[in-house]
Amino acid sequence: MKLTRTLFLLACLIFLNANQSFAQEYSFKNYSWDEKPNLEIPENYKNLNEVILDRTEKIELTISGTVAKQFHMKHERIYINADDAIERNNKIYIPFNLDESVLLNKARVILKSGKIILLDKKDIKEEINEETQVKYNFFAVNGLEKGAIIEKVYILEEQLEIDGTTILMQDEYPIANLNFELIVPEHLVFKTKSYNGLSEVKIDSESTPKKLILSINEKSIAALDNDEKYSNWYANLKTFRYKLDENLISGAKNLYNFKEFATNFYDRSHPELDKKQLKAIDDFCKNIPKSNDLQEQIWNIENKVKKTIAYNRYLDASENLAEVLKIKQANQMDIIKLYFAIFNNFKIENNLVFSSNRFKNLFDKDFESYENLSEILFYFPSIKKYIAPTQIEFRIPLFPIYLGNNYGLFIKEKAFAGVNMGIGEIKFIEIPGTEITHDTMDITVDFTANIENPLITNNMTYGGYSALNFQPIKDFVSADEYKKILKSVSENYTAGAEYKTLTTANDGTDYIGKNTFHLDLSFEGKDLIQKAGESYLFSIGQTIGKQMELYQESKRTLPVEIDYPHSYSRKIKILLPKGTTVKNLEKFAMNYKTEIEGKTQAEFSSNYKQTDNEIIIENTEYYNIINYPKESFDQYKAVINAAADFNKIVLVVNKM
Repeated sequence: MKLTRTLFLLACLIFLNANQSFAQEYSFKNYSWDEKPNLEIPENYKNLNEVILDRTEKIELTISGTVAKQFHMKHERIYINADDAIERNNKIYIPFNLDESVLLNKARVILKSGKIILLDKKDIKEEINEETQVKYNFFAVNGLEKGAIIEKVYILEEQLEIDGTTILMQDEYPIANLNFELIVPEHLVFKTKSYNGLSEVKIDSESTPKKLILSINEKSIAALDNDEKYSNWYANLKTFRYKLDENLISGAKNLYNFKEFATNFYDRSHPELDKKQLKAIDDFCKNIPKSNDLQEQIWNIENKVKKTIAYNRYLDASENLAEVLKIKQANQMDIIKLYFAIFNNFKIENNLVFSSNRFKNLFDKDFESYENLSEILFYFPSIKKYIAPTQIEFRIPLFPIYLGNNYGLFIKEKAFAGVNMGIGEIKFIEIPGTEITHDTMDITVDFTANIENPLITNNMTYGGYSALNFQPIKDFVSADEYKKILKSVSENYTAGAEYKTLTTANDGTDYIGKNTFHLDLSFEGKDLIQKAGESYLFSIGQTIGKQMELYQESKRTLPVEIDYPHSYSRKIKILLPKGTTVKNLEKFAMNYKTEIEGKTQAEFSSNYKQTDNEIIIENTEYYNIINYPKESFDQYKAVINAAADFNKIVLVVNKM
């Protein structure tokens, strides 16, 4: 929604300052590094692998008449003291987008000896991301060694961002000194907020004429590990957020608020449709299957639109919806208008929801920032379900996990004196629970024909988000490629052995959100058997596939945050020849729980029973919520490791 944000903020800024003129010069225009670099490394950092010795960042807004510009400077000195740190830093990427101008960009390496290696234009290389085909420019750093310091400075003239910006003030490496400044005209009042223990901003109104300097200065900022499993690193970083809130000259207050956004966006997305457009919409809707079940009806609408209209966010907007349906292409605003028109045709109540990626920029319900309005969903109040209109691989009730467990701005239609308006309300976006994402496994291990090579069958079902890992694939790859993918998946359950049979059901986009995905396979289990004297050691736990583990976890830093609630039910039936005995069955008696406020929110439970020549082992595993406090980590770890322990159980089988 970058375009939407830009239109709103530019219009606002221009009229707010139409009668005022200020100098265009920015204060750090002549900024540079010291010609004689500081080689001193603080004693407490000398033995660390990598340290950000200094990070200085300045953002300045200048205004002249109706022309507003933003300048951004960043200066870093990084101490490199390990081979992996050398590997990470041998490329210095040039940080700018197509809508930014590079005013200064330089880098150098200061060796331990004091020798300086200055990087220049000949050291700039280009690489292409194979997945996105996006080009990146970078300094190729040569001569880097342990004990060296990398120093880099850039100044950009960049797109104006005053409707909400977040600055990261912490890193996965320690920061010895951090200095940040936001420099703005004195008549502009900015709302700010610090997160996760960051100090509050200081305001200096005296150092620079007609300017305010909002600054944050901190020392010895600890590293925050970005490798902890089941965590949300960005949500726990020290960060600083700001936005323009007031203009003292014009008297405008509470700028870039959600009420204004909701009203403006509703008006833009609900144009009056002429007869040609209404007929085109009606004709399109006639080809959508009808259902008395609201969720199924919405599924039918979503499926029809996504299989008919190609979404392209960079496409120019169409003149009308008739044109969209004709060319079968749409940008973001077009697709929103189209869904609104179709829902209106079917008389389906809906809200448009704006939110953000919880793993990159968590929505703060107490800080109105357009930065949090970057992603969209449709919400249906009567069934409390969502769709992701621009994400082709999703179908109701599934939507991207990064948009759930987060707040959002819900825009609903309401009539006042016969006039329809958009009303905004902040609400929490729930992710579908274990009733949706529930996987089952029904395994039979048959020793009756050959105790050294049991026949193993595994009938698996995957629901919800688990199924989403499989179902879309079939429609987007060739038959041969799909076969290869299924073979790779099967090896997780066969300990790498070749399968005898493999069948699937409910694969393809037509089943997403409607039916569970089925994967049935059979294989010979000889690779899971080891002979030990007169006994046979059977690695039965491997039949459930590899499991996540947290055995090596050091002291926990972050609270646990998982992608989505999910659960498993597994049943293993063992058929034995007469006269066969089995040892180690007691290892299957397991029960581990994570309790929060007196309620069990995660559990691994397993047990067994034996009758004659048949053994049945059953286990359940579930994670009901997404967030687990750090105080509950040991309990949570025990549940995770219980599944991994189960995976390692070996039965001792003896034939009399």
